[in-house]
Amino acid sequence: MTRTAEQTKGRAGRLTRLMPAGPSTAARTPFVLLVVLLLAGGLISLLLLNSALNEGSFKLSKLKRETTELTDEQQALQRDVDSYSQPDALERRARQLGMVPGGNPAFLNPDGTVRGVPEQATAGPSPAVAPTPEANAATTAPAEPSAAAPSPTATSTTPPPTSPGR
Repeated sequence: MTRTAEQTKGRAGRLTRLMPAGPSTAARTPFVLLVVLLLAGGLISLLLLNSALNEGSFKLSKLKRETTELTDEQQALQRDVDSYSQPDALERRARQLGMVPGGNPAFLNPDGTVRGVPEQATAGPSPAVAPTPEANAATTAPAEPSAAAPSPTATSTTPPPTSPGR
């Protein structure tokens, strides 16, 4: 037995002389290189993703600003339309065009008969001085009813129209 122990000692000694004494650096180099490349690739992809998100954020803020500007413009235009649609503004513009208020309307029945009494529209007394839009905006007094307009107390045998006429 002593001889086998010496032989194994000799064989183990020769094997240990063939193997390097320290840890092997050749086997770790590809692993370290792979880890470094993965980390670098991850950081670069993270940087690209962050840049894309920032670009989208800038586009979003620009679009929000444009939406706000367009909403303000739309509201201003709607105010203009509302001011032109007010009854006193419509009456003033109609008088400037030479229009006069109509009387009681007459309607044609499906059989061709006339319901109501047709009348010719006549010009009532017009205001002495036509108010300008700036002066009209300054005054808040309601418009006076026209003399040619039908009075609410007058009874009419004519039924009201079924459509709003728009």
